[in-house]
Amino acid sequence: MMEGSDIIAAEAIIDNGRFGKRTVRFETGRLAQQADGAVAAYLDDDSMILSTTTAGSSPKENYDFFPLTVDFEEKMYAVGKLPGGFIKREGRPSTHAILTSRLIDRPIRPMFPDGYHNDVQIVATAVSVDPDNAPDIPAMIGASAALCVSDIPFEGPIAGVRVGLIDGQFIVNPTPAQFEVSRLNLAVAGTDDAILMVEAGSKEISEQEMLDAIFFAHDKIKTICAFISKIRAEIGKTKMEVPVYNPPEELANEIEAYGSEKLKAALMDANKLEREENVDKVKKEIAEVFLEKYPENGTDVAYITQKLVKKIVRRTIAVDKIRPDGRALDEVRPVTCRVGLLPRVHGSSLFTRGQTQILNACTLAPLRDAQVIEGLGPEEMQRYIHHYNFPPYSVGETKPLRSPGRREIGHGALAERALLPVIPGEDVFPYTLRLVSEVLESNGSSSMGSVCASTLSLMDAGVPIKAPVAGVAMGLVKDGDFFTILTDIQGLEDALGDMDFKVAGTKDGITAMQMDMKIDGINKEIFQQALAQAKRGREFIMGKMMECISESRKELSKWAPKITTIQVDPEKIAKIIGPGGKTIKKMVDETGAKIDIDDSGKVYIASPDSDAIEQVIRTIDGITAEAEVGKSYTGKVTRIMNFGAFVEILPGKEGLVHISQLSTEHVDKVEDVVSVGDEIAVKCVEIDSKGRINLSRKAILQGK
Repeated sequence: MMEGSDIIAAEAIIDNGRFGKRTVRFETGRLAQQADGAVAAYLDDDSMILSTTTAGSSPKENYDFFPLTVDFEEKMYAVGKLPGGFIKREGRPSTHAILTSRLIDRPIRPMFPDGYHNDVQIVATAVSVDPDNAPDIPAMIGASAALCVSDIPFEGPIAGVRVGLIDGQFIVNPTPAQFEVSRLNLAVAGTDDAILMVEAGSKEISEQEMLDAIFFAHDKIKTICAFISKIRAEIGKTKMEVPVYNPPEELANEIEAYGSEKLKAALMDANKLEREENVDKVKKEIAEVFLEKYPENGTDVAYITQKLVKKIVRRTIAVDKIRPDGRALDEVRPVTCRVGLLPRVHGSSLFTRGQTQILNACTLAPLRDAQVIEGLGPEEMQRYIHHYNFPPYSVGETKPLRSPGRREIGHGALAERALLPVIPGEDVFPYTLRLVSEVLESNGSSSMGSVCASTLSLMDAGVPIKAPVAGVAMGLVKDGDFFTILTDIQGLEDALGDMDFKVAGTKDGITAMQMDMKIDGINKEIFQQALAQAKRGREFIMGKMMECISESRKELSKWAPKITTIQVDPEKIAKIIGPGGKTIKKMVDETGAKIDIDDSGKVYIASPDSDAIEQVIRTIDGITAEAEVGKSYTGKVTRIMNFGAFVEILPGKEGLVHISQLSTEHVDKVEDVVSVGDEIAVKCVEIDSKGRINLSRKAILQGK
């Protein structure tokens, strides 16, 4: 560790398992000194993220949650680019920036003490980015370090790494080129003794491979956490004290004695709305009884009652092994599936699991409609897109309809990641695909319901997916030495439990995973048991899906565009397009088809009308075809000269029929034999050294 006059810098070397080593370096004391904590985090030499954290001076009143805000800021100057558009200024955050903000938030949020309700804002700004070093993990580590050196009561440090899997070997923080050939893209975050967050996309890897990768990542996390702890010990500020709220013990005992059995009876109901109504009635009864006795303790009564609800649910599950809806611990709620529900869309499905219901629609479009992704990395074309919508009526609430929030974007990205490994390549299926999941009803794990609904829609649309994908959400409730792993958690078990663990995959392996912990973490044994239980849950759900539709339809919907691909000589692309796009525009106007051409000479023709596609193909064949000596053609007379007639034998290709070759008899005037617009049969007799085509009508008449 090196110290300057007002700057502390330190670095740690992380062995990445295969391709050399990566350097993590922190610097503090130079930048943003009015923030409570500020750290510049570097990964190797060129990627630099400035992470700052600031807290409000007093708690937010009447808040029953921790008001943490995390913002990841992408600055285009970090990669030497100007922002797109007219204004040339960074605007609303990109999808990637929102997902990075969530990635930072999820492992950090559980590390604050209960009862701390001051506003805390973390801003991680990408100010310099090497394209080979993604900024998301350095931003997470930098945010942790900034919190650790501040006076904010953060109970970290936490750290994170990404892991790839190439040729059976794990790699820490792979480059984009390495991820192209990796079977795994795994992000893990945790403390030195526990895993807090997992997010993964993978190409059907096994449960054991995933488990090994997670704990491989944790070994690297321990190194970084130890590194941050040393910095905190040397320069960290004294943490502010958090006042601990303890309601009167006597009042708590009275409420528990009066209300425990009433609340337990109300909570044991499979119907979400009825359960909530019954619990609210009991809460109201408790409030009426105890506010009459203790009129000055309204806040205490509400707090104790809510804590009692949580205690009852957790103990009933963890110790008594009884779920509120009466299911077995590994039982999936009733599943029903339908496809083809929406008559005019290209593919549709309705997936219902208990009181969670997803309507999914699949739309197919030409490749030209792929989404352009512009950000700190190379510009990308995304041809498979999943959007997730969560309207307020899905949980029986009323709220203004706004643009998608971070939760919706995150859930959509998870479902998208789960299906990505089975989406056919554009060489097999040259379409852009958009899936939209509309959550019509929600009582737990609508994101995994979206995975299942998406699979059904894709098969209904006739997309030749490599394998169907199903997903399930797992939960954990830990009470002292007792713990229970739950399959297919409902909303109550998620809200009052300790883990939200989502796993999606095919019959052959995992394609996506997301885990968030609310406690200090779990050991390898619990993790292994949860993965095995999740696999059985996925298999059950998959069986119900296959009863509805077992394979992709052989034909696309009649409403979907039909796309045909042909290959032409790249040197002839200009001829197909024509001067100023005149030729290709004419084809589009005449047929209504959409035509796209890439630099390799692939031509994509899209239209719901097969005849229109065939007409375009014939026209392109004519444009790209070359005249052949000895071959006969039927052409149209385009011009008449004193010495002969010009005949178009192929689109854009004319040849000359000399006056001597117009007939078997002597011809005085060309007009005596042909007129402009006539169609005549001719034979190509010569292509001279300058490429000029000479034709003969006489040869046809003579039968030569």
